[in-house]
Amino acid sequence: MAVRNTSDTPVYFADLQLVTASFKTLPPQKADSVIKRTERTDLRIPFGPAVCTPQRLPDLRPATVVARVRTGSEPLRTVVFPVAHPDPLLAKLLRDECSEFLVRQAVDIAFGQDWTESGGAMRGSLVLTRRAPGTVTLEEMGGTTHYMVEPEHAGRPLAVMDASVPTMRVPIALTPARCDAHAFAEAKKAFLFPVRAAIDGGQVRVVTVVPPEPLQGRLIQYALRACGLGR
Repeated sequence: MAVRNTSDTPVYFADLQLVTASFKTLPPQKADSVIKRTERTDLRIPFGPAVCTPQRLPDLRPATVVARVRTGSEPLRTVVFPVAHPDPLLAKLLRDECSEFLVRQAVDIAFGQDWTESGGAMRGSLVLTRRAPGTVTLEEMGGTTHYMVEPEHAGRPLAVMDASVPTMRVPIALTPARCDAHAFAEAKKAFLFPVRAAIDGGQVRVVTVVPPEPLQGRLIQYALRACGLGR
């Protein structure tokens, strides 16, 4: 939430809450912030998971920010701030989360358990497990800030999982995308792999696939060795 105060009177924000039918409403988040004269100060507001629908992407619903504030020495009062509709950030968050929801209704996409280091790469597979009827087309798997993805079999799509197939393995290889030491210290998005998939020839949607923590540790050690930064 961007706050601007053009007066010399400080405004105290006790707590904040995002309220919209598009996301689960969480309890008010403590802000405990005094906003003096400023062109812009950003305050963090957590929000719950998106409210998705089973057949299509939902439309973004209007949102408000409910805050308890105090101006100067006045007592605390509740103020409701309308959010300009449609807010582009909320629209993107809703679209991304519900796109993933639609794919995951039909299929679970996860890293397989068996990974080995071979030929300078870490080799393993994505495992597709059916949850509902429909043909699943795995278009591509993108890399991250730290790892490049190389399918073991060239061409697109990566795989097509017919409606009669309960599970499928898609072989992939991972190699380091960068080798500077700073990269390994700032690896917040190293394991958020985007996978593009479609159900029954429908719209291609993005699912974020994250390897389990034990595999993350192995991938870090492999990348350090491959980059000559560790043993």
